Amino acid sequence: MALSDDGKMKGCQPKLFGTKDKKVAKRTDRASCSTAKCGSSNSKSPSSSPFRKLSEVRSIRLGHFLSHSSNATKYEHLRIFVSTWNVGGKAPTSELKLDDFLPPDDHSDIYVLGFQEIVPLNAGNVLVIEDNEPAARWLALINRVLNRQVDTDADIFQHKPSPSLDSTSSQSTPGLDNTSFSNRSRTASGSVIFQKSLKSIRKSYMPSRRKQLKFCNCPVEMAKKSYKDACFRCPQAYANEMDSSEEDELDDKLNDIFGLSDDGVTSAASASRDHLKYNLISCKQMVGIFVTVWAKKELVPHIGHLRTSCVGRGIMGYLGNKGCISVSMTLYQTSFCFICSHLASGEKEGDELRRNLDVLEILRLTQFRRICRRAGRRIPEKILDHDRAIWLGDLNYRISLSYEDTKKLLTENNWDALFEKDQLNIQRASGSVFKGWSEEKIYFAPTYKYSCNSDSYAGETATSKKKRRTPAWCDRILWHGDGISQLSYFRGESKFSDHRPVCGTFIGEVEMLDGKSKRRSSNTNIRIGAEELLPTSKHNKGLFLLDFILISIAICVS
Repeated sequence: MALSDDGKMKGCQPKLFGTKDKKVAKRTDRASCSTAKCGSSNSKSPSSSPFRKLSEVRSIRLGHFLSHSSNATKYEHLRIFVSTWNVGGKAPTSELKLDDFLPPDDHSDIYVLGFQEIVPLNAGNVLVIEDNEPAARWLALINRVLNRQVDTDADIFQHKPSPSLDSTSSQSTPGLDNTSFSNRSRTASGSVIFQKSLKSIRKSYMPSRRKQLKFCNCPVEMAKKSYKDACFRCPQAYANEMDSSEEDELDDKLNDIFGLSDDGVTSAASASRDHLKYNLISCKQMVGIFVTVWAKKELVPHIGHLRTSCVGRGIMGYLGNKGCISVSMTLYQTSFCFICSHLASGEKEGDELRRNLDVLEILRLTQFRRICRRAGRRIPEKILDHDRAIWLGDLNYRISLSYEDTKKLLTENNWDALFEKDQLNIQRASGSVFKGWSEEKIYFAPTYKYSCNSDSYAGETATSKKKRRTPAWCDRILWHGDGISQLSYFRGESKFSDHRPVCGTFIGEVEMLDGKSKRRSSNTNIRIGAEELLPTSKHNKGLFLLDFILISIAICVS
C-alpha cells in the first residue's frame, strides 16, 4: 500500500531540477524502503521525524512552483506603421501638418517613425554638440497626431533663446542656420537648453514606469532547461524601478549646474500622461538621424528588453552625420528590431558600393547590450538575430540611368523599367547587400530630389549639370524575418523637404503565452509557509512531507 501511495506522489512532484530529479527520486526510494524495513519503532525516532525536518525548512519561494505552470502559446497579429523622411535640415513650425508622414486615420498598434537630417549636417552639429530642439519639435508634432493633444506642447514652438545667444542666432526660425564653427561653439550653452527640452518632453510622453521597458519581461511560465537560467535570476529583472538611470542622473546634474527646471508645459503634459492613447517607447538622436517608437498604452506592460545601438558611418568612417540608430525590444515572446539609417550619398559610378559597405558595417557593428536568457536562448544582440526586423531610412541608392533617360521614363510612368535600373534592386539581386531581406514592389514616383516647395524635380531648374540630380528612390523600407508581411507601400506628398516621405504598414505576428503571458511580478519571489503546501489528506501527509523536505534541501544547496 505504501508503495502504491509512493508511486502516486512521484507523479505529483514538480520537476524543478531537470537531471537532478533522478537523484531525488532515488533518495526518496531509499528513504521509503528504510522506513518500511525499520517498522514503526524507527518512525518514532526524533532524528528521522519528518515534522522535525519540516521546522528547519520554514518556507519556499513561490516562483519555483509558478514557473512550471502551463506554457501553451498562441499567436496574435499587430499592425505596425513605419515612416521615413529626410527633412533636409529644416526644423518644423507649429503649423506643419504631418498627414503625409503620419496619416491621422491609421490606428496602428505600433508606430516606427524615422527622420534624417533633422539638423543641418554642418561642422558644428557633427563635431561639437548636436542640436536637440528640432527633435523636440518633431516629437511634439507626432504626439499631436497620435494623442490628439495640442495645448500641452504649444510653448515648444515659442522657444526663447538663452541670453548667451547672440543676435545672429536668435531668429524666429527655430532651426539652426548654416552658422560657422566658431559661432556654434559660442552658443554651446544654448545647446544644453535644447538637449534639456528634448529630455523633458520625451519623459512626458513615456510610460510612468518607463524604466521597466529596459528590464526583463519574460513571463514566469517560460520553462528552462535549468532553473538557474530563468530570467528571475537576471539582475535586470529585479532592478528597483525607483532607482535613477544614468541618463536621469545626468539630467539632474545639468539642472544643478545651469539652474534648469521643467517648464509648465512639461508639467501639464506629465499630469495628463495617464490619458495618452499611445506612449513613447523609444526616442534617440544621432546628429541628424532621429527615430521614435510609439505603442498603444495597453501593449506597454508586455514590452521589455528595450535597448538602442548607434553606428556612425560618416566623416572618417565613424562620425554620426551618416550611419544608423537601431532599436531592439521584445513584445510578448517575439523580438523586434527597427533600424533607421542614412547611408553614403553620391550618384557617381561606384558610389553604390560605399552604400553596400555601410550596410555590411552596420550589421557587423550593431551590438545590443547583453541581457538575460529566455527559454534557453539569449535575447538578441545582433540585428539578424531578431524574429522580426524592419529597416527604414534614406538609403541613397540611385537609378543607373542618365537624367534624360530617367525623365523620359518618368513622363511615361514606367515604374517597372525604372526599377530595373534601381541600384538597390540590382545589388540585392546580385546578393551583394540585404541578402534575405524583402521589399514590396514600388508603385510610386522617385522621392528625391525636388525643388523647395514644388512638385518639380530639382533637375528641371538646375543651372548646371553638376548641381543637377537624377530622380531616385532614395527613401526605402525593407523587412527581415518570418511572421511579418507588408500591407501597403506608398509615399506622401508634403513639399516641406527636397525628399518625399515614404510609408509602409505591416502585419507582425507575435507569440504569447495563452492567457498567462503577463509581465513578471515581484510577487513571484515571495516566500510561503511550508504548512500552506500540506495536502488535506492525512493518508498522504507523511510521504508528502518527506518529498517536500528533500526538494527544499536541493533548492537550498543549489
